[in-house]
This record gives sequence, structure tokens and C-alpha cells, in this order.
Amino acid sequence: MLLEIVKYGHPALRERGKKIKEFNGDLHQLARDMIETMADAHGVGLAAQQIARALQLFVIDVRGAEDRPSTMEVGGRSVNPEDHMPMILINTRVRPTGDPETGPEGCLSFPELYGDITRPASVEVSAVNERGEPVQFHCGGLLARAIQHELDHTQGVLFIDRMPREVKAEMQPDLDALHAHTKATLSRRG
Repeated sequence: MLLEIVKYGHPALRERGKKIKEFNGDLHQLARDMIETMADAHGVGLAAQQIARALQLFVIDVRGAEDRPSTMEVGGRSVNPEDHMPMILINTRVRPTGDPETGPEGCLSFPELYGDITRPASVEVSAVNERGEPVQFHCGGLLARAIQHELDHTQGVLFIDRMPREVKAEMQPDLDALHAHTKATLSRRG
């Protein structure tokens, strides 16, 4: 089922996610719906906050992103990241392992807005999947960037919070317009 992706200005985007402790059918369905919604929106990641749920849950799918390749190692062995997609990550923690790298980012909650963000080029990821099983891997490239972006969402942090001041200032009129539109839509819904 397709879910509504909330836009900048919706209060859910600033909520810190609750740790998930129950791995049941409802969680499995939510994760499947998030994957379907992300794919329909042509995204590479979607966090629970973006569908107005304050949970430590996000989904990732970097298949088909040839312009920004990804790397992945499981148990010290190099693997094809596409073989592990789509990915459901819950209660995720990351440890930076690479030097900072600046690259373009967008966000499904900020349609048509992009900016260069500096993040570690690679990270060590520790999480659980939708069955509560441990998931651990090392990744780089777009996969590392997408995981960090979505992990930020689960903490109520938005990519605009990580932009250099000048970049954010340039897009401020667009941000203000999106924020105002979202607030107006929410007030109409009552």
C-alpha cells in the first residue's frame, strides 16, 4: 500500500524515533509499504518519520544508481550491494570509517531541492532487520550516504541541517515556500 510522504514543515520530520522492540506482522507490513512507497517515488531511502511515524526504521534501495556506485562488505568479504536490496534497517547505529566527502543529496520530503552535504565516505553499520535479526556490514558510496541520511531522519535531523550556511541561504525562499504550503495543508486537514 502506498503511504503519504510528508513534506518539510510537517512536525513528524523533527521527531526522534522510538526504538523498535516488537517484530510482528504489523512491522513487516509497514516495512513492505515503505519499500513500495519509496520505489513509487523513485527514492533510494525512506525513513519512518517521512510517513509520519516516529520509529527507528528506514528502508534503502540503491539498485540502478550507476552514477553513484556503492560498495558493501559483509564479514570482511566484498559483496554486491544490489544482492541485499531492498534493505530494511531498524534501531541502526553507524560508525564512520572513511574521510569526509562532499556530495549531492536530495530528499523525498523536499521535492526538487538538492544540496551538497559532507558526510563520512564509508561507515560500519549495525542494525536489526524486520525479524529482529542482527545485520552488520561496512559500506561506502551512495549506500553509505543514504544510510546516514535516513539515520539522521530517525533522529529528527534533516539534510538541510547539515548544509553549509551559504547553500541553505540560497534555497531559503524555496524552503520557506514548501514549509508554508505544508503548514497550510495541515491546517486545512484540521
